[in-house]
Amino acid sequence: MEKFVINGGIKLNGEININGAKNAAVAIIPATLLATGPCVINNLPDISDVAICFEILKQMGARIKLINKHSFEIDTTAITNPTVPYDLAKRMRASYYFLGALLARFGAANVAMPGGCNFGVRPINLHLKGFDLLGATHEIDGGMIKVTSNNLTGTNIYFDVVSVGATINILLAATSADGLTVIENAAREPHIVDLANFLNSIGANIMGAGTSVIKIKGTKNFSHSNYSIIPDQIEAGTYMAMAAATCGDVLIKNITPKHLESIINKMKSMGVEIQEYDDSLRVRRDGPLNKVNVTTQPHPGFPTDMQPQITALLTLAKGTSIVTEGIWDSRFKYVDELCRMGANISVDGKVAVVEGMGHLTGAPVAATDLRAGAAMIIAALAAKGTTEIENIQFIERGYGNIVNKLKSLGAQIKRVGLSDSMDFPQAL
Repeated sequence: MEKFVINGGIKLNGEININGAKNAAVAIIPATLLATGPCVINNLPDISDVAICFEILKQMGARIKLINKHSFEIDTTAITNPTVPYDLAKRMRASYYFLGALLARFGAANVAMPGGCNFGVRPINLHLKGFDLLGATHEIDGGMIKVTSNNLTGTNIYFDVVSVGATINILLAATSADGLTVIENAAREPHIVDLANFLNSIGANIMGAGTSVIKIKGTKNFSHSNYSIIPDQIEAGTYMAMAAATCGDVLIKNITPKHLESIINKMKSMGVEIQEYDDSLRVRRDGPLNKVNVTTQPHPGFPTDMQPQITALLTLAKGTSIVTEGIWDSRFKYVDELCRMGANISVDGKVAVVEGMGHLTGAPVAATDLRAGAAMIIAALAAKGTTEIENIQFIERGYGNIVNKLKSLGAQIKRVGLSDSMDFPQAL
């Protein structure tokens, strides 16, 4: 079994470049189904979720051509069958974005119930409700979600709960619907804005992305484009936490500081020194970490995808911190792993009480999901002694070339079982 082995207690120092946003990439790649010619997508992260998206399109009949390590030409024009291969869909949560994209192009979509990280029930009822309101019908049969429509028609859609996934899926489907679609109580995350910008670049007419009300005027007149994905705010926040955990001094480059405001503010409250530049941040820590309370919320609040990382950091603070998960149920499954390293954390439902010990000790642990795996790395980098992290396939879903990146900052980390960095597909 592959695992990371980390010798902790070493300050991270140097510079690091952030990849393109995972959450944008896994929505924009399916969105190329709407293009009428080859699209060049730049700043793609070298992660397994992107590789799975590519393999899905390849098996459906798309042509994907390498331009350079982070840029690919994607031509989906030869695809005729609106069915995503079952074995690939179940490996990735974001496979459900093919529902909206295929429905928009073909009036039909067949996609397996999605897989990905297991940190609680994440239903897709809001996605299906939105499709139904657009004039589609759906059924779930044998683990497959089947959505069909003779004619998608614009309508008003109100989400009872803010949902990033449902906002993206309805945005994709409504792009080709007749008339005007209005999504109310829409999610506002940066990767939703990025998806809307890409869709507009190929001919869509989308207004209001980044606000709680998005308006889509449907069209059938699509083209193709050359597009660059935004930087990954969660990868950036993770490396910020790593620098802070190790009393390091790290310049984090290729970022959008505005997307990181909630993370920056929380870490500053903890005593971390952060200097902001146009497209980079310098993160340093010399003194002790302060206790803080954290509640995850939809954007622009503190992101749920940074909750495990900030919890790992808080185990190194002095005093009691309270972390409240405002988005998902059961997202504290990783806490037992931190406790193996000496953390003192108690969980009651969606609330974790972190009694900061100021130190951790290396131990064998496992990643329980993608962001939990990042938390294990943060804890391991700060801990005294050696930590072995198993289930690293979760981590590689969202962090490209992480071993070499950390080595460049002085970390003592190695991958046991395979080469030190994941082989990114050269052509699919």
